Amino acid sequence: MKHQTTSTPFTFIPTLYFASGIPYIIINTVSVIFYKKLGIDNTQIALWTSFLYLPWVIKMFWGPIVDIYSTKRKWILYTQFATFCCLGLVAFCLQLPNFFFISLATLTIGAFISATYDIATDGFYLLALSPEQQAFFVGIRSLFYRLAVIFGSGLLVVLAGQLEIYLNNIPLSWTLAIGFSALILAIIFVFHRLILPVPELDHQRQSQFTEKIPFWSIITSYFTQPKITAILAFILLYRLGEAMLVKIASLFLLDKPEVGGLGLSTSDVGLVYGTFGVISLICGGILGGLLISKYGLKKCLFPMALALNLPDVFYVYMAYTKPSLTLVYPLVSLEQFGYGVGFTAFSVYLMYICHGEYKTSHFAISTGIMALGMMLPGLVSGYLQKALGYPLFFVLVCLLTIPGMIALFFIPLKEESKPQNN
Repeated sequence: MKHQTTSTPFTFIPTLYFASGIPYIIINTVSVIFYKKLGIDNTQIALWTSFLYLPWVIKMFWGPIVDIYSTKRKWILYTQFATFCCLGLVAFCLQLPNFFFISLATLTIGAFISATYDIATDGFYLLALSPEQQAFFVGIRSLFYRLAVIFGSGLLVVLAGQLEIYLNNIPLSWTLAIGFSALILAIIFVFHRLILPVPELDHQRQSQFTEKIPFWSIITSYFTQPKITAILAFILLYRLGEAMLVKIASLFLLDKPEVGGLGLSTSDVGLVYGTFGVISLICGGILGGLLISKYGLKKCLFPMALALNLPDVFYVYMAYTKPSLTLVYPLVSLEQFGYGVGFTAFSVYLMYICHGEYKTSHFAISTGIMALGMMLPGLVSGYLQKALGYPLFFVLVCLLTIPGMIALFFIPLKEESKPQNN
C-alpha cells in the first residue's frame, strides 16, 4: 500500500508526540498514584516504579537498531500497537489478586516499548521534516507532549477519582481509567496507520546502512569530549533534589495527615499536581525558552538552576504546617513553574554538548544519563522518606540540590552559545 508523503506535519506531529507522552506519564507518574490507592507501601512504590525509568536510561544501546532495521514509520506503528496492548493488560491486571507483580511486569515491558517508540518518533521527526520545519514544530511537539502529561496525570487521575466515588470500587475505577487511555492510543494507532507519510529519506537511509553499526565510535566520540567528567556530574546531579522529590510528592499529597501527608483525594491530586502543576510547568518552560533566546544559556543557567531548586522549600513548609487545599494549589504550581524554567536550561545544555556527525545519538546518550540521574535517587527515596518522615525528607531534598548547583560551575560553556534547533 502506497502512502502519500505530502501530508502536512500539522496532521501527524501533534498526535505522534501526544502518543509519546501518554505511556511515559502513566508508567512513571500515574503508576505511583494507583499503586498508592490500591494499598501498596510507599517504599515499594518508590523502589519499583523508579526501575521503570531504566528503558529510557539504556535506550541508546538499541537506538542504532531502530536506525538501521526497517523504517521509522513501521517502528512507530508496531510500538504504538504494542503499547496499546500493554496498557490494556495493565487495566485487566488491576482486577487480579496478585495485581502488583503482574501489572509491574507489564509496565516494565511497556516502558521498553515506549522508549523504542520515542527513538523512532524522534528519528521520523528528523527525516520527515525539513530543517526549517524542525525548528518551527519543536514548540508544537513539546506542547502536545505536555498536553499528554496533563491528560495522564490530570484528567485520567481526576476521572479515576470520580469513578472511585461513584462506583465505590478503587480497582475497577483504575481499570476503567487505564483502559480509557489504552483506547485513546488504539484510535491514534489507526489514525497514524492511515495518515502517517512515508518519507523518501527513511527508505534511502535504510538502504545506505551496512550490517555493521558504528556503536563504539558513537560512544567513544561522546565520552572523549573535553571536560566529560564535569558534564556527567552535571547531568547526574542537576536534578538530584527533584529526582528525590518527584516520586514522593504525590504520595505526600495522598497520605493521611496522621502519617504526615495532606490527605487529599485522588481527584484533588489530579487537579493540584497533574493539571495546574503541569500547566505551570509548561508556562515555566515557555518563559525559560524566551529568556535563553534573549540572553543566552551562559547568563541564564545559574538563575534558572535557582528557579528549579529553591521552590522545593515549599514542600518543607507544607510538611510542617499542613496548609489548606487553597494554599496547596499555588505552592505546588510555583514549584512546578520553577521546575519548568530550570529544566529548559538543562535541556538546552544537553543539545549544546551534542557535536559532530552523531548528534542524534549523542542526545540519546545524554537523555539516557539524565534518566539514570532520575532513577537512582528514586530507588532510595521511599526508604529515606519512611526513615525520616515527610518533614525531614523534604529538608534533605533541599540539601541535595546543592551538589548540582556546584557542578554547573565546572561544565564547558561558551559565552556566545545559543539554543540550537537540532
